[in-house]
Amino acid sequence: QVQLVESGGGLVQPGGSLRLSCAASGFTFTSYTMTWYRQAPGKERELVAVISRGGMNTDYADSVKGRFTISRDNAKNTVYLQMNSLKPEDTAVYYCAATKSLAIATRIQYNYDYWGQGAQVTVSS
Repeated sequence: QVQLVESGGGLVQPGGSLRLSCAASGFTFTSYTMTWYRQAPGKERELVAVISRGGMNTDYADSVKGRFTISRDNAKNTVYLQMNSLKPEDTAVYYCAATKSLAIATRIQYNYDYWGQGAQVTVSS
């Protein structure tokens, strides 16, 4: 059974930080490009970060560039999203998703093979 389980979400003040984790199981993690996307009510889905299979190549949406960092630990089958300098507009449900695509670019509309149930991130004072 394939699973992607996000954790680490919550309520944080503007300027604060959160680290999301996504634990993967049931598939060959190292064969997949991993991504984080977010969805806020009434807004378009936004792909915020992408990381290559070996973790050496990344790309970020302009809206989060310089503030968010995606990483992965293939020994732990886990992908992370470190979010710093959070803004109210970052409030959304954040999802991790896996794709067989080898392209590393947030402008790409990926076909996802697996995705999680999401983690709520709320940035508010």
